[in-house]
Amino acid sequence: MSDDTIRLVTIGRIIRRRRRFLIVLAVVGALVGYGTSLLFPPRYTTSASVLLPGAWQERELLTQVEIATSSVVVDRAAATLGWHGVSGSELRDRVSAKAADGNIIKISGTADTPERAQRLSDQMAQQFVTFAARIVGDNTDPEAATRPEALRQMVAQTSRRITELADAADPGQTVESVQTRTELTKLRTTLQEAVNKLDQADPAANKANMVVMGPAARPAGEAPPTRMQLIVAGALLFFLLAVIGHLTAARMSGRLRTEPEIAAALGSVLLGTVDVPGERRAHRPEGRGAWARIRRLLGVDIRWDIPTPRTSGDETGRRIRYRRVCARLRDQLPAPRQLLVAVPDGDEIARRAAGQLVAEAESGPSPTMLRMVGVSVSQPMVPDRDNESGVLVVLSAGSWTAGELAGIAEACADAGHEVVGIVLAGTVRARPTRAADRPRDPATPAIAARDHATEGSG
Repeated sequence: MSDDTIRLVTIGRIIRRRRRFLIVLAVVGALVGYGTSLLFPPRYTTSASVLLPGAWQERELLTQVEIATSSVVVDRAAATLGWHGVSGSELRDRVSAKAADGNIIKISGTADTPERAQRLSDQMAQQFVTFAARIVGDNTDPEAATRPEALRQMVAQTSRRITELADAADPGQTVESVQTRTELTKLRTTLQEAVNKLDQADPAANKANMVVMGPAARPAGEAPPTRMQLIVAGALLFFLLAVIGHLTAARMSGRLRTEPEIAAALGSVLLGTVDVPGERRAHRPEGRGAWARIRRLLGVDIRWDIPTPRTSGDETGRRIRYRRVCARLRDQLPAPRQLLVAVPDGDEIARRAAGQLVAEAESGPSPTMLRMVGVSVSQPMVPDRDNESGVLVVLSAGSWTAGELAGIAEACADAGHEVVGIVLAGTVRARPTRAADRPRDPATPAIAARDHATEGSG
């Protein structure tokens, strides 16, 4: 896993082989999300829109947004609502405002009920309009405010003067008198239109006439994150963390998978690989007690990072592999002698392969005496030399680290044994055969001796 890229097939293998454990973690995450939702009561949010007539620049709109959520407006809204135990400082965290297209400011309010959220938004909009109108009125220059009225009075006096001049003109129907009265009438009309346009173009008057565009709509659902969203998020988060944890643990485990690495760690040569028909219990470590039962229940007692076993041939093909390994072993030895077959404790695949190897060695043309022993990986101990003078190590790839294998090699050296070879065992899927064609199972050899070490090698 340390050198392999993370592919979808790897994630699929985790989900397939750890599905019960992942389901349990997802349920725990959902419960955590549900508990989190109990700490945060449901919230409801709605908005009220305020129209700002006239021409407004972007900076002016941003200023109005800040005014809409200012402490003055919020405090006035809180005083008007009169909610028990809710002050202006608490409401300030529940309101917001933003500028929308068309000179519209949307003021949003959040409360624990739909009715309160609606009342809060409406009251904030009303207080904002009132406060903005007051600001415009307070900032108006008194002299500037009297100038339009003085101009209107002047226009009225001018209109009366024009009327008097028109009446004083020659009352006859001469061309000159008619033209004079016409020009005076046009001048009076032009002055009146100019005053009307001046009234319409007054920015202070326009900006003071903000309009609340109806009451806020009553919210129909909770504001995110809802309780269901928290539950789903908790389940998904725990599920993803479990998958990432599996990938991280596999990358940091340091288990040796390639043949050269295993041979280098044990300081010997690889004699070959053998196949063992896959069984579910072959990947389960031996163990008793409550913790072992819990691990079996969750499905975490089996290895997930072992590739799916390939389909094997028949029993005859598998036995040929064992015979070839025995032949290489005999060629490796200068003279026939008895050997120990060391199998790491907990490696069920290697133990089954070693048993088959012992049986094949005894039934071969030149029998080789092999005795299988178990070696504790945490405290490796190999029996001292008796009739045996050498160790054949049988193990499965991807199960042990370099330090653990080096400890086995040191235990062999301390006992005066030489590691004469290494055999790797792997699982395969046996093809289904008919009962009539099924070969006879080889006799499982009795374990001559199995030493359970209690102390580490000195």
